[in-house]
Amino acid sequence: MPTNGKTENTETTQEKELTADEVKKEDKEVATQEIIKEAKEIIEAQENEKNEKKDKKKIVEVVVLIIILLAVLIGIFSTIFALLNMTNTKMINGISINGIDISGLSKETAKEKITEELKKQLDKDINLTYKEYSTALNPTQIEFKYNIDDAIKEAYETGKNGNIVKNNYSILKTMINKKDVVVKYSYMNESLDSYLLDVESKLPDAITQYSYYIEDGKLIITPGKEGTIIQKDVLKEQIIKAIQSDKDEEKTLEIPVQLEQPNAIDIEKIRNEIYTEPKDAYYTKDPFVIYPEVYGVDFSISIDEAKQMIQTPQESYTIKLNYTKPNITKDQIGVETFPDMLSSFSTKYDVTNRSRSNNLKLASDKINGTVLMPGEEFSYNTVVGERTIEAGYKNAKIYSNGEVVDGLGGGICQISSTLYNAVLYANLEVTSRRNHQFVTSYVKAGLDATVVYGNTDFKFKNSRKYPIKIVSEVKNGVAKIDIFGVKEEVEYEVRLDAVKINIIPFSTTYIKDSSLAPGAQVVRQKGTNGVKTVTYKYLILNGNVISKTKISTDTYNPMQKIIAVGE
Repeated sequence: MPTNGKTENTETTQEKELTADEVKKEDKEVATQEIIKEAKEIIEAQENEKNEKKDKKKIVEVVVLIIILLAVLIGIFSTIFALLNMTNTKMINGISINGIDISGLSKETAKEKITEELKKQLDKDINLTYKEYSTALNPTQIEFKYNIDDAIKEAYETGKNGNIVKNNYSILKTMINKKDVVVKYSYMNESLDSYLLDVESKLPDAITQYSYYIEDGKLIITPGKEGTIIQKDVLKEQIIKAIQSDKDEEKTLEIPVQLEQPNAIDIEKIRNEIYTEPKDAYYTKDPFVIYPEVYGVDFSISIDEAKQMIQTPQESYTIKLNYTKPNITKDQIGVETFPDMLSSFSTKYDVTNRSRSNNLKLASDKINGTVLMPGEEFSYNTVVGERTIEAGYKNAKIYSNGEVVDGLGGGICQISSTLYNAVLYANLEVTSRRNHQFVTSYVKAGLDATVVYGNTDFKFKNSRKYPIKIVSEVKNGVAKIDIFGVKEEVEYEVRLDAVKINIIPFSTTYIKDSSLAPGAQVVRQKGTNGVKTVTYKYLILNGNVISKTKISTDTYNPMQKIIAVGE
């Protein structure tokens, strides 16, 4: 029994050993299978990755191909689009000039449209007002112009003057965002400055600078008066903006002004200007030059006394002058002093208008006999003096605020204008001259010279080699001025030509008049057109024109027609 028992235990042990080996074998097989499986999975993953890369590559190739095809199509389309636009003779869509749409128009049609629209701006007056004063400025008076051609060119060349890409971009941008071309403009700044100076002198409370003149051996000094001056830069900007405005209503501007103090009287300056040492008259024969006498002039009081005098406020100050007569006068060296008439000019006046005739004679007598040395300057206001009742002047017709009204000293501008023509024909140098606001009746437009005491002067210089003498006379309806001197070696014939280059139509104003029957109308003042002129001076020698000089460009306002209407 015990033996049998051993045998059974041994067999059991062997079975157990066999089972362990089998287990190990199975584990190996399982591990091998897992390794193979993992290997397969790795290989499969690698294959999948390769396939994915191949697919991605194919996709990239397809996308690239599509992009290339799109680029080619876009390029073809863009080229065709650009070529079509280059041959397009119309404006592209979305383009405008100064806010005026010109899409699809030809250059010619667009220019006609823009010109017509902008012309409406230039046809309207700019009304300037200050208190009771008013005046009107037409854009043509300052030669305001629009450069329409350049604007049309810029608009037309949009989308046509670059490369294909740039052109297409410009076209699309304009179609989406729109493009407005601003028309550039120009005007004569000098004409506007001159116009504003004239307006400033006519303001109801315009500033007056101190001035002086010599009369009956006395120096008369008139102090300046505080007054208004125009803020010119501000007003000029407002005027230019108003001209460009496309509003239909009347364009009216309130004149911007500011108070200004006049210059203080400069006694030393005045004394230096009038002080003269006495000089004897003489002449030389080779070359023939005449030197007329010069009277010595000086204050009869000291500078300190004169300064003390003006410390007390007065309407005017009078300083007696001391004159020192030279030993030899021009009359004593012979009648040959002024042997030749250099020029002569005359204008007509109405002798029945006694007040105006009186003023003409007073001014004429003042300048009669004036002698100017070579290089010496003549000032009309200085020689004629202030136009006052005390000086004998009377009320006569003058221009004011677009109307003909009575004014002290009316008519003396006829003498300054007559002198201006005589000066031009004597070929003398004009140093200061301004035209009237309106066309005068006694000389052609472009050949007048207005004067306003303390504000606007007419001046000229004796630019000849020899002294000259002014002989002025008002008699029998004719104001005549002759200038005498000595003819030079070469003496030119002078011809003047005032050319009208533009007409400015007058406007009509209606005023209520209770003295008239309701609805009845009476013309109180006839309207006259304004005009713009250019004046030339020709120098002629032996029948041949030697030179042609533009001496002025003048603008005369239209005088409004005034009609009274019964109410």
